[in-house]
Amino acid sequence: MSEERTPEAASAKPKRRILRLAAAIVAAAMFAIAFVIICEFSVSGLARKTFVFYDVGSGRSIVEERMISRSGSVERDVARYVEEALLGPAGPGSAPLLPRGTRLLSLLYRDGTVFADLSGEALVPSAEGRGAFEGLRTLRSGLGRNFPEIREVRFFVDGRAAFASGFRGGP
Repeated sequence: MSEERTPEAASAKPKRRILRLAAAIVAAAMFAIAFVIICEFSVSGLARKTFVFYDVGSGRSIVEERMISRSGSVERDVARYVEEALLGPAGPGSAPLLPRGTRLLSLLYRDGTVFADLSGEALVPSAEGRGAFEGLRTLRSGLGRNFPEIREVRFFVDGRAAFASGFRGGP
């Protein structure tokens, strides 16, 4: 028996090949995208960090946990932590560590020491009655608790050392 070749049958083979090739390309692209996403999250991903703020009425400490993205660089991760702490507490009735509007101007991490330069708002008396020294001390202890590789923290305000004698030693 001889098979007759119709024009429809002859054109169906190349169409199937094209469909298979397209499906293989789509599958390879999906695999590549999944691989990149998995690699990105295994290197960076999210890390749970704790922040301490204070109740406005009683002065009791309030601990908040937040998820912060990891960058793979201790310096960038510490800067993200400080910036997040400067945003203040999420809950009502809690006081920020430093006056609102305080910004991180620069941060450097070298050999276990953090050098953090904050804007001048850090020294403005807080409406909640907390002093800059206590806020910086709380921030320093938070850095030590969340980043065990930090041995020392040095704060600067507008480029000048802040409370240098009060922060000697580790967090």
